Amino acid sequence: MRHIIEVLRLKHEARLSHARIAAACGLSKGVVGKYVSLAQAHGIGWPLPEGTDEAGLEALLFPARTPPACFAEPDYFQIHQELKRKGVTLQLLWAEYIENRGDHGYRYSQFCHRYRQWSARQRRSMRQIHRAGEKVFIDYCGPTVEIVDRRSGELRRAQIFVAVLGASSYTFAEATWSQALRDWIASHQRLLGFLGGVPELLVPDNLKAAVSQADRYAPRINPTYAEMAAHYQTAVLPARPYKPKDKAKAEAAVLLVERWILARLRHRTFFSLAELNRAIATLLPDLNGRSFQGHSESRRSLFETLDRPALRALPDTPYVHAEWRQARPGIDYHIEVDKRLYSVPHALVGQRLDVRLTDWTVEVLHKGQRVAAHPRLSQGRFSTLTEHMPKSHQAHRDWSPGRFVNWAQDIGPSTAVVVEGQLKNRPHPEHGYRACLGLLQLSRRYSRSRLEHACARALAIRADNYRSIANILKQGLDQQPLEDDTDPPELPPHANVRGPHYYH
Repeated sequence: MRHIIEVLRLKHEARLSHARIAAACGLSKGVVGKYVSLAQAHGIGWPLPEGTDEAGLEALLFPARTPPACFAEPDYFQIHQELKRKGVTLQLLWAEYIENRGDHGYRYSQFCHRYRQWSARQRRSMRQIHRAGEKVFIDYCGPTVEIVDRRSGELRRAQIFVAVLGASSYTFAEATWSQALRDWIASHQRLLGFLGGVPELLVPDNLKAAVSQADRYAPRINPTYAEMAAHYQTAVLPARPYKPKDKAKAEAAVLLVERWILARLRHRTFFSLAELNRAIATLLPDLNGRSFQGHSESRRSLFETLDRPALRALPDTPYVHAEWRQARPGIDYHIEVDKRLYSVPHALVGQRLDVRLTDWTVEVLHKGQRVAAHPRLSQGRFSTLTEHMPKSHQAHRDWSPGRFVNWAQDIGPSTAVVVEGQLKNRPHPEHGYRACLGLLQLSRRYSRSRLEHACARALAIRADNYRSIANILKQGLDQQPLEDDTDPPELPPHANVRGPHYYH
């Protein structure tokens, strides 16, 4: 109204022409003429009547138009809900409105104009159009819930997972011990079971379990989360970092859960996570069954009519949680996972491989193709497949402790004792294979009989290892008679030798 007051002042007080008034106020001459004519029509001169302010002048010159009583007002809230259905447009809804109201209905332009006016007066989240079955928004509550250990009295805090459908605002909540990947995936599985179907998009916040690297334009989704989404034939669309309006539905649902569930449980003491989840599950139906303020519809009723028919069917088999890592095999063609070693084809040594871990299996992939699969070890350190070895290693792999012992017994009893000692006095029998193969090579180089005599001498002098036996054969000591060492030779007299009488 500042323009109208200034136009009237310049017209009556400064006595300027309409052209000069328009230039001074930044208006067109037509608008200036309109304001002057309206003031004259309502008997408003200059100076303005005492007590006239801008709001009063506006109400006087531009009285609010009220619709004629013969026109029937549409149900704007119902229009807003219907627009969430796929394929529904304002043109279709106006046609249905006219079919019911006939001559008492607004024309299409006025129908759209009034709906948009109504929509502009609603909360910002109400102005967003969420298609049925399209998005589910996911977040965690800020407050946590204390759980007391019955035995130790230790306090642990449970996180509250919250998810809400965009079209109906149908809400799910549960407690988990953490926001880590395993709990995050398990909560999604229970969420989809609660909904009885799968939406087109999952819209999480940028926590680490969902987004490995946050980016406004190209976020990197956690591989396990992406695999879960692919299993359920849905997609992940994270909210932009530092843009809470992208997930306004989730923010509103979190606030709702805090007020209508957590606040009601504030005086209760919980002794297990299952007990807390039973309490939350008891209060969820009441939250979803409450009618929206000023309307008869509830979250549950809108879910049944809007979202449930549009959700995709759940897959026949549930998703099996798998963790993804990367590893590079060493020169022994094994990768290390949780301090245990698993073999891969020896040709892949030094290359970066993807590792998929479940509770029971370890799968190794190279450029998307599986190249190895092992049972996940709970005991033992190695899992080695023969086909992953080079040919020379496979020949070594064909040996076994029993085969070495049988070979040694064919040579002689002393050789058998030496070989059994090599296999037994090691952390693992395979650690003695190299020494046994070395003894086999000595039998070929010096003959089986000489090896037997060398082993007998090595046992007599308690030097039954490969290096000592090799030295005996090299020096030809196996061909010399074995002296009787049962009675040790007397020491020669010496001033430093005290003798037995010294100690009595």
